[in-house]
Amino acid sequence: MDQIQAMRIFTRIVELGSFSRAAERLQLPRATVSNTLKRLEQRLGVRLLIRTTRQVNVTHEGTLYYQRCIQLLGALEEADTLFSQQKLQPSGKVRIDMPHSLARGIVIPALGDFYQRYPQITLALGANDSHVDLLREGVDCVLRAWETEDDSLIARQIAAMPQLTCASPAYLQRYGIPQSIDDLHHHHAVGYFSLVTNRDYPLEFCRHGELELRQLPSRLSVSGADAYISGCRAGLGLIQAARYSLSPWLKRGDLVEVLADTPPPPMPIYIMYPPGRFLAPRVRVLIDWLITLFDAHQRQRDDAFSSKRPQSLK
Repeated sequence: MDQIQAMRIFTRIVELGSFSRAAERLQLPRATVSNTLKRLEQRLGVRLLIRTTRQVNVTHEGTLYYQRCIQLLGALEEADTLFSQQKLQPSGKVRIDMPHSLARGIVIPALGDFYQRYPQITLALGANDSHVDLLREGVDCVLRAWETEDDSLIARQIAAMPQLTCASPAYLQRYGIPQSIDDLHHHHAVGYFSLVTNRDYPLEFCRHGELELRQLPSRLSVSGADAYISGCRAGLGLIQAARYSLSPWLKRGDLVEVLADTPPPPMPIYIMYPPGRFLAPRVRVLIDWLITLFDAHQRQRDDAFSSKRPQSLK
């Protein structure tokens, strides 16, 4: 048995959660994948995976073996590219996942620069706001607006996006413009609910250096950023979101900022990837490029804010 091939097959089964999908991804017959895993378990003398009709579960021994496999396979890939052009010109496909708003507003418009630098890299970009299991779904890295509680991932904060509270002109005409967060008792919000807890997130306000939460009634709750903004534009309630994602609607007058003196805290942006896993050059350069992109976006935003501040009289 080709031990390296067996390790590659095993790790792909774990990451995709399926023998069939692993066979398809590796372009191998399903029988080859199944037989290789069976012989691997016989050689090791342990059960690595438990198969049912609907899913594949990893045993404790399988998890330990998987962690060692990705380290060894990563080291092998690094050795193979040590004296090649791979380090100078990375190539291959990178699977990345991020929220719609980040993809649409920041990352995709800048991809021309990335492809000019790395013409041999292709990206498979998933744009959604839901939880992604990196290992099971074969994702190399993700961008998220929350820090993971999963100890199996490294989370690195790369930005802090200013947020604001806003509503549509029609909503404000009907319910009035709140002058402080104490005026919110008769207002509504468009709910943004957690896919894990199924509960709406409260609105957040910074007042006198303290964070205050307000849970307003919601006639509509959503789980996606585009639907969230659409609900606000339709006059269904207040929302809080990053300024960059609301900017087009604010400029057009479709949305109006309120409670500017007590803004929400900045939205942290994290890039996450599995720890201890060798980062192929194609993944590493993408992560570095994203860090630079968000840093430039932050500096551009800070410069624009500074230029709008009134100059002090001499």
